[in-house]
Amino acid sequence: MGIQFGSFDQICETAALVICPLVGSSQGIEPSCYSRNVEISGTLIFQPSTCFVHIVAIFMTGIMIFHIRSKYTAVGRKEILMFFYLYAIIELLAIFLDSGIIPTANVSYPWFAAIYTGLVAGAYTCLLINGFVGFQFAEDGTPLSLWLLRISTFVVFGVSLFIAIATFKKLAGFDYAKPIALWIIYILWPLVCSVVYIVSQLILVFRTLEDRWPIGDIVFGTAFFTIAQVILFAFSVTICDAIKHYIDGLFFFTLCMLLSVMMVYKYWDSITREDLEFSVGSKATVWEVKDPLLANDFEEDTSSSYAHGGPPASLVGGVSGKQLYNGGGGGGGGGGRGYPPAMERF
Repeated sequence: MGIQFGSFDQICETAALVICPLVGSSQGIEPSCYSRNVEISGTLIFQPSTCFVHIVAIFMTGIMIFHIRSKYTAVGRKEILMFFYLYAIIELLAIFLDSGIIPTANVSYPWFAAIYTGLVAGAYTCLLINGFVGFQFAEDGTPLSLWLLRISTFVVFGVSLFIAIATFKKLAGFDYAKPIALWIIYILWPLVCSVVYIVSQLILVFRTLEDRWPIGDIVFGTAFFTIAQVILFAFSVTICDAIKHYIDGLFFFTLCMLLSVMMVYKYWDSITREDLEFSVGSKATVWEVKDPLLANDFEEDTSSSYAHGGPPASLVGGVSGKQLYNGGGGGGGGGGRGYPPAMERF
C-alpha cells in the first residue's frame, strides 16, 4: 500500500483509525475490512478484541506507574511519569472511540476525536523531551525541567486539538477533504519524535553508560514500534480477510504499541538506580561495630553467655552475627542482600 503525503484515503481504507469517519468526505472513509462487532445488552461494541487490549494496557500502565513512583531518587522519575499518565489517558479514551460507545454520528464524537489526537501528539512530545532528560541540560525534577516538559506538551496538545477540530468542522481554512496539517501531526509527528528519542538514547548509552545491556531494550522497543506500523498500514486487510473479520490489524497494532511502551519503561528502569541512602522502604537496620574495644567486649559477652549455659548472643532469635551484617539473613525486608561496607548507618 502506498501512503500519499497529506492524504488519509489509502490509510483509512486499510486501517480503522479514530479520525477516519471525520476526514476525506462528509461521510468519512470506511475501511475495506474491519473486525466484527458484538452485541451486549442491545449495544453494538466494535473492535471487541482491540478494546480488551486497551484494558490490559491501562492495567499494565498502572503497574509501571506504581514501580516508577517507588523509585524515589531515580533520575527523570517525574518526567517519565507524565508520559505514562498520558498513555493511560489515551488508552482509556480509545476504548470509547474504538468500541463505538461514543457513536461516530454523535455530535460529541469530533470533539473526543480531537482531544484524542491532541493527546497522542502531546504524548510523543513528552517522550521526545524525556529523551534529553538524561543529558542534564536542566536538572531533572527541578521546576525548570518539569515546567519545560509540561508547557511544551500542553502547547503541542492545544495546537493539535485546534487543528483536528478545525479540520473536522472546516474552520479557519482547514478542510477535511485536504487534511494536510492533521496528517502531519497524526502521522508524521509521532514518527519524528520516535526517531529522535531512539537516536538520543543510543547516544546516551554509548557516551555515558558503561553497561550496554540497555541497547537491547531500545532495539526491542524499536522493533515493536516498527512492526506495529507495518501491520497497521500494510497488512491490516490481509490479516482481517485471513481470520474472517474476527480481528484486524488494529488489534496487533495496539498490542505492539503496548509492548513498545513497556520497553520504554524497561529501558528507563535499566539505566536508573535507586540511591539506597535516601530511599524509603522496609530495609532492615544494619549496625556495624567500628571500635575494636567494643568488638572485644562483644566477643567476651558472647563467650560468657555461652559458658553459663545460655545461647550465644549472636544466635539469639536464630540470627547469626554474619547474618546480622548481611541484612538479617533474608528476614525483616532486607532480602538477604544487606548494605555494602561503605553504606553503614550511624
